Amino acid sequence: MAPRANWKGHLKVGELSAAVALYTAASTSERIAFHTINRRTGNRIERHFVDSETEKPVERDDQVKGYDTGSGDPIIFEPEEIAAAVPESDKTLTVSAFFPCAGLDDVYLDRPYYLAPADRHAEEAFDLIREGMQAEKVAALAEAVLFRRVRLLLIRPCGKGLVGTTLNFDYEVRSSKEVFGDIPKLDIKGEMLELAEHIIDTKAGTFDPAAFDDRYEAALAELVKAKIEGRKIAKPKPVKRTASGDLLSALRESAAAMSASKPAGKPAKRKAPADKPQPAPRRKAS
Repeated sequence: MAPRANWKGHLKVGELSAAVALYTAASTSERIAFHTINRRTGNRIERHFVDSETEKPVERDDQVKGYDTGSGDPIIFEPEEIAAAVPESDKTLTVSAFFPCAGLDDVYLDRPYYLAPADRHAEEAFDLIREGMQAEKVAALAEAVLFRRVRLLLIRPCGKGLVGTTLNFDYEVRSSKEVFGDIPKLDIKGEMLELAEHIIDTKAGTFDPAAFDDRYEAALAELVKAKIEGRKIAKPKPVKRTASGDLLSALRESAAAMSASKPAGKPAKRKAPADKPQPAPRRKAS
């Protein structure tokens, strides 16, 4: 059965328009879900809203949105007031610009969706837009009202269709200086730098999502199975942390282990340095 579209509208580039359907690309529905249970009775626990002061239940009709002004007297908003503030949707993804696919910082990426023709009549216009973007190796920036909010979408060719990723607005992305500002600049040089470069070269590969497993989800599945079968799960061993004074030893051990496990006929790009290498040129980490 074909998946159900989350949204339908039109992808518009100038005067060219194609009816499109938007589908969820990433879903958490397959994850293991737990319920909150009363330990004594085994019954599921229900959530009820109560007044923080009187501790009495509040009926749904009496639950409204409020904004805290800091004075202890919140401003109350009725549902129709909030609904009136939501921009009216014209069901149109309007492309405002095209730019190189590598021209966007990944920190702005939010949630991916698949875009496909909504019907057979839209296929030719849809293919024209996709093929043009593919040929020029560009992404499109579009804006639309999705799920009651104005959202920016980055649209890129993906196989026979398009993938549209919602973007975080600039005010939603924290400056990296807030986190990285206190990290000191260190001089990494000599054998330590060469060993690190050797390890990176030895581990060179490509990104294949299918090659990675959700270890947390697998652990939960095993825990559930063990509980059903009455078995106990062994606690994982704590990860050994490398002390700053042991960095060189850890690098040497890693480089030796990786070189030993390298398949025959596929030498590493850079030979591992000897125990006593010549001093490398002084370099600074960026």
